[in-house]
Amino acid sequence: MYLALFLSPWVLIYAISTMAMNHRAFFQKLYDGQIVMFEKERELTYAGTFPESAPPAAIAVQILSSLGMDGAHGARRIADGRIVIHRAHPVAPRRITLAPATGHLLIEKEVFRAPAFLERMHRRRGFQHDYALEDTWGVSVDTFIVAMIFWVLSGLWMWWEMRATWRLGILFAAGGIALFAFYLTTL
Repeated sequence: MYLALFLSPWVLIYAISTMAMNHRAFFQKLYDGQIVMFEKERELTYAGTFPESAPPAAIAVQILSSLGMDGAHGARRIADGRIVIHRAHPVAPRRITLAPATGHLLIEKEVFRAPAFLERMHRRRGFQHDYALEDTWGVSVDTFIVAMIFWVLSGLWMWWEMRATWRLGILFAAGGIALFAFYLTTL
């Protein structure tokens, strides 16, 4: 029971975030077609230098470290040569764009919007970054998965021990399996 209470936020976030993803068109209309929007936070000239062949990932580490924004991120070089860094954060992600030729650095903060936040939390993963905070999210999700498997198996065991409920249990289990098979074959 206490484990269920502890893990209830994960059930809630996955349920609500799935609704937001399933009804994306509704939320796009609600936000005039643009769920994810960035606003300029600050601009500056970056004085750091990089080797000519430096990959975007190495450039991102150096820039984020100098800005005091070290953490989970992704980086890519776009067609015009600029480096775009997406600094992950559950509530306020940042997009940092560097024009290497001029050193112009633009830092933009994502405007908080519930559907974008919910989808970000739903898709958040752990263990691929070198940051302990990211790993704790992965551990908590793994704990939730193990707890769900335990609840399913213990529910089956309790049903098996209560012989008076066998017929009704078989009926509901068959219904669940049939509905799952229907969705699996038609979606």
